[in-house]
Order: sequence, then C-alpha cells, then structure tokens
Amino acid sequence: MGTCVSKLVSGTVRSGGIVFGVDEAGRGPLAGPVVAGAVLLCKPRPPGLDDSKKLSKSRRLQLEEVIKRRCQWAVGVVDVEEIDRLNIFGATMLAMTRAVAGLCEKIGAEPDEVLVDGNMTPHGRREEWRWKARAIVGGDALEPCISAASIIAKEHRDAIMRSLAMVHPHYGWERNAGYGTAQHLEALRRHGPTVHHRRSFAPVAQLEMPV
Repeated sequence: MGTCVSKLVSGTVRSGGIVFGVDEAGRGPLAGPVVAGAVLLCKPRPPGLDDSKKLSKSRRLQLEEVIKRRCQWAVGVVDVEEIDRLNIFGATMLAMTRAVAGLCEKIGAEPDEVLVDGNMTPHGRREEWRWKARAIVGGDALEPCISAASIIAKEHRDAIMRSLAMVHPHYGWERNAGYGTAQHLEALRRHGPTVHHRRSFAPVAQLEMPV
C-alpha cells in the first residue's frame, strides 16, 4: 500500500480497518442517471462535512474540491436504460457497487467496512458486492465519510444534468436536475420525453408519447 493510501487509511481507522462512505444522488428525478459516490477520507478530514442537501451550492463546491484533492473517491453511474430495466432500487444498488469497486481499484485495497446511507445496502442484493456493509439512516448527516460521498455524488450528477441540458434546453435540467418541477412537466407535455427520461417512472410513462 502506497504512502498516500497509508495516510488516508490512518484517517479512517475503525478497529484497525479501512472504512468507505457511500451515498447516492438521483433516485427521484424523471430524467438522467443515478449516481453513487464512495469516499475514503483523508486525515485530517475536511472540516464542515454534512449532508449535501443541507449545504449551499458554493460550500458543496468548496468541499468537493477539497475531497477530490486530498481524499480518495470514486463514482458509480447507472444510466436510464439500466434504471428502466432494473427499477430504481436495483439501479441504486448497482451504482453503489460500481462506486465501491472503482475506489478499491483506485487505491489497490479492499475496505473492511462500507457505511451506506439509508436503511439497506447492496449486500445480498448484488452478486458483485463482496464487502461488509452497514446501513445508517440519516448517515449523510451523521458519518463524515458518508457526507463526503453525498457531496461527490450530487455534484457529479448535477454536472451530468447541466451537460444534458445544453442538448435538451426545454426541460430546465440545469436548474431542476431532472426532478419533476412544473417547468419540467410542462416541457414533457409540450415536447415529449427524450432518450434521457425514465420511462419506468409514472409521470413519463403516463404521457404515452413515442420515443
């Protein structure tokens, strides 16, 4: 294990082990992927970590820069086709699995424990998941490593939606991130769904519009 990783590990020891935090962004939107972040915190950890939803945009961006520069992180992205095939719960479990696998590959080590925001983990739900996991309700506000993962996931997904908004400007994705706001629903009625809309989600499916 390299010096950099050794320093990182020293900041995340729980009973002598390596601990990853994992959280997702994008379960509820009508369009775009679901994204999970996985973070191995550095020591000292970045100050001011909290649930990404409680932070201002400027503060999230500041923390994202620090996390990416000083800690180890990875993201897992599951696109709309996979969401519609698996359902959103299955897609979220897959995104988390991809994020953790990516972080393992990045640091060349396996976690002793993965802390997951929410009340369920991919353990027993994805055959690729091979790590000890613990679900923590409200973990994005309680566990700094999960808070960091929530920031990475949200900012990564928001950036994807801003890019998609440049190609599909009618839906306001740069502002609503794909959620079903009044503007988004009106644009759906006027222009129909794009290839980035989730057809397994009722507000899109009920429009009964062609691809």
